[in-house]
Amino acid sequence: MNAPLLYIEDDHEIGSFVCQHLQEQGYEVHWQKSGEGAVLSAAGCRLVILDVMLPGLDGFTIGQRLKKAAPDIPILMLSARTSIDDKLQGLQFADDYLTKPFHPDELTARIEVLLRRTGSRNAEPLAIKHLLVHEQQNRIENRETGEEIPLTGKQFHIFSYLLRHLGQILTKEQIYEGVWGEAFIEGDKTLMVHIRYLREKIEKNPAAPEIIETVRGIGYRVRA
Repeated sequence: MNAPLLYIEDDHEIGSFVCQHLQEQGYEVHWQKSGEGAVLSAAGCRLVILDVMLPGLDGFTIGQRLKKAAPDIPILMLSARTSIDDKLQGLQFADDYLTKPFHPDELTARIEVLLRRTGSRNAEPLAIKHLLVHEQQNRIENRETGEEIPLTGKQFHIFSYLLRHLGQILTKEQIYEGVWGEAFIEGDKTLMVHIRYLREKIEKNPAAPEIIETVRGIGYRVRA
């Protein structure tokens, strides 16, 4: 559904952790351990996550080359350098600068902000049944009436997560961990309740849902 993120990080432990987290959030990630060929790799990507300390050319040099070659692709710098001079140097070309250590949820939030900011101008809305989903703008409308359907942040997060895996059957565990960032506890009804309220807003007939399908004994799916 969406182009991948390019992640450039030479530290294997940090890189593995970040990749796993982002993939759990529904992103496709291309991970490189150096900046070699970064300009070529960035072609077709939605966003670049770039570490400063890299073997060979540093992240500042690579970032400047990336921004010159592809000015529309947002760059998020990651660095253990916390001085104001380093931040100012990075922000001369980067769209955001996040210092290490960071919480993975903050990284996800900053990525989403950058994608909304830079992608909403060109992103095509997704048509699902009677809905028109403007994912980058966090907005859904009924295309038959033209009215916007108001969702809570959590409801939109759940629906967006399902849309990122369009056509796939997702278990309750996958959805819960992807949206809440915590392990699912068997018997917890939180997700089920949110799905019920979400259906009441987006389905023509919540008792016979056509958008969010329940796959008995497994989980949920949004059909393409």
